[in-house]
Amino acid sequence: MNAVTVSPKFQVVIPKAVRERAHIMPGEKLQILSFDDRIELVRIRPMRKVLGFLRGLDSKFVREKEDRI
Repeated sequence: MNAVTVSPKFQVVIPKAVRERAHIMPGEKLQILSFDDRIELVRIRPMRKVLGFLRGLDSKFVREKEDRI
């Protein structure tokens, strides 16, 4: 388990093992989410890098007759 210390300026350093596993690079933007007493960092990816990531996904959806009014 990795532990960090909050500096007097409320800064933390992401441990090297975590950065390497998540492929976080200098200058990348991260979104901060908080849930009760938990904090999560989520990488913000440019739309160009996300383009096509669902390629090959079956988008067919069968509706039941009662589904429509």
